[in-house]
This record gives sequence, C-alpha cells and structure tokens, in this order.
Amino acid sequence: MSAVLGKETIDLYNTSDTRGTSRSYGMNYQKTGKELMSQDELAVMDGAKCILQVRGVRPFFSDKYDITKHPRYKELSDYDKANEFHIEEYLKHRLKVKETDTFDLYSVTEEDISTL
Repeated sequence: MSAVLGKETIDLYNTSDTRGTSRSYGMNYQKTGKELMSQDELAVMDGAKCILQVRGVRPFFSDKYDITKHPRYKELSDYDKANEFHIEEYLKHRLKVKETDTFDLYSVTEEDISTL
C-alpha cells in the first residue's frame, strides 16, 4: 500500500559540530524522497480512519463510514444472512422454455409498428 500512496519530497538539514583543538560547525542541505506512509505507519493507523483509492483520483485519508447507520442497512447480508446473493441459484432460475410449454408467438414488422 505504501508504494501505491507514493512519495513526497522533503528537505533535510543536517548540522555538525566538531570539537577538538579547533571547533568547527557545518550545515548540509539536501532534498530527498519519503514514502507518504511507511508500512509501520499503516500498521498502527487509527482504526476509525481509512485510505480510499478511487479510480482517477489520488488515494486520500478519510473517516470510516459506519454502515449500521445507513437507512438501508437492513437490506445487507451483514444485517441478515437471508439477504445474501447466490449467483448459482440465480443462474438456475433463468427462464427456460420446454417443449410442452404453450405460449403465443407474435410476429411484428416495422410496418406494424409505424401504424401504431
């Protein structure tokens, strides 16, 4: 995840103080890249926060949404396991026509439609 978040440029200032027979001071300035969030920062992230990644938008830090407060929460399988969607059962119940089924067949042409 830290690779997905990317890096930022930071400025580093280092100072040095050398003590001896003659004292000397030095300052070093450099630009470097730092991960926006390292693995250890992600591991200890606040449980009420999340990082959202939406297509076309850079990842962003956000508060988590409590789904139990949503008005339609009772329709979720988290609320009631009876609300789970089973693709296998759905595919079994597709419309199937048997040879013994009777139905009316209508033939409609463009001319019929234009007269409506």
